[in-house]
Amino acid sequence: MKTQAIAQLKLQRISAQKARLVADLIRYKTSKEALSILKNSNKKAARLLLKLLQSAIANAINNNGMNVDKLYLSEVLINEGPTLKRFQPRSQGRAYSIFKRTSHMIIKLEELNSQEKSNQK
Repeated sequence: MKTQAIAQLKLQRISAQKARLVADLIRYKTSKEALSILKNSNKKAARLLLKLLQSAIANAINNNGMNVDKLYLSEVLINEGPTLKRFQPRSQGRAYSIFKRTSHMIIKLEELNSQEKSNQK
């Protein structure tokens, strides 16, 4: 079984749909490529995923003793969290529903072997 380094972030106030747009940019990239993509992206989800990726890299180094240069993102999951339901008053005594969505984010890192590198391209 391959060793994995995992970092997760729960109950973050961003919709899963918006976060998945950024997650699709970095999925299956090396950690260095993903860091550069996230640093240059102008999205709220990019800031959150950048911090999460840095945490996963730190976990890989300190907990599993993995090599930083060989790390790649094997899995990036963005799942929906609980939705906060709020109401906005409207005209004629009506109420308008506002859904404040949350999401859970998980990043898994693995070490890239020379055989996998040729298969991945």
